[in-house]
Amino acid sequence: MPVRRLSLIAALAMLPALTGCGGSQPDAPPPPSREAEAAIASDGGAPHDALGRAIDALFDADAVGETRALLIMKRGSVIAERYGPGFDAGSRLQGWSMSQCLTALTIGQLVSDGRLRLNETASIPAWQRPGDPRGAIILRQLLQMRSGLRHREDAVPERTSDRFRMLFLDGRDDMAAYAEAQPLAAPAGQAFAISSATGVILADLAARALTDSRDPPVRAALVSEYMRTRILEPVGMKSTVIGFDRAGTMIGSSMMEATARDWARVGELLRHTGSVKGAQILPRRWIQFMLAPSPRNPAYGAGVWLNRPADKGLPSPLWPGVAPESLFGCLGEQGQAVLGSPDQLLTVVRLGATAPDKAAALHDRLGDLLALFPGYR
Repeated sequence: MPVRRLSLIAALAMLPALTGCGGSQPDAPPPPSREAEAAIASDGGAPHDALGRAIDALFDADAVGETRALLIMKRGSVIAERYGPGFDAGSRLQGWSMSQCLTALTIGQLVSDGRLRLNETASIPAWQRPGDPRGAIILRQLLQMRSGLRHREDAVPERTSDRFRMLFLDGRDDMAAYAEAQPLAAPAGQAFAISSATGVILADLAARALTDSRDPPVRAALVSEYMRTRILEPVGMKSTVIGFDRAGTMIGSSMMEATARDWARVGELLRHTGSVKGAQILPRRWIQFMLAPSPRNPAYGAGVWLNRPADKGLPSPLWPGVAPESLFGCLGEQGQAVLGSPDQLLTVVRLGATAPDKAAALHDRLGDLLALFPGYR
């Protein structure tokens, strides 16, 4: 063999070694932190180190704000659980708009009992005057966020929004009265609009279905007992604390607290279409209704966000076209999330405080976490 050819072969044989010694190869990803390793009881079919890094990424305060709790369930068992400083498994954490999911479950039980009907007009006295167009609003439309009521969810400055005014300013003593006093901005049923005020109207309807009394302690006590015996205890949510205003109306839009494990039980209930350990707690048909697309926004059901493309100009906060279509989410301000993925046998809970400028990073990192588990695509 010619000497020149031997020299070329020798040089080529050295290339892998030279490449490995040089600085041109990307650095290996860092190992998961000790906190992430301690959080993982089982990888649930995800690559172990990648799962640890995804957990660490969700506790990167510079990127996503403060994560107070992260919990992952696979096949009904907790496989990973981590808390931020000052929080633990016993900490009750605010759900904000995730509360609307529990409000919808309460309405479902009342419909099942025959105390409310989906396709009947909402029994709000202020809407029953002759000629009032709000009298056409039915319960189904309220649940699907298409009542048509003028509820400004966001405004600049924030304190001028109906959500802020209802919760913290002139509407706070009787939130339902404030919410129900707003006029129509669109014909009933014709337009989708997110509305915290709607969650309070639904809570008022729940109280009216249980009692004719307008006495605040009576209203609050009856709704609390109904939720405790018909939803919270059967589901196992023993930590849950429900907020009421001074009129005795449940703040069904936002003021519910529970531990991360109890919030996860909401996701598991929906993932199992209303059953817990084989016992049907809520009618299967009701959960199917909650998880069916609203006629005015396919990305929303009834109290629950769906992994569907939204109509033009409407929000679609999950991962349509990427994650499984069966994925759903109970979502709240500041990055609260209960995500259920039936195709992946998963429920993921993230609770914390994320400013709007970090919401996109949080969204992407939650998507990255879900993508690690089998069945994502």
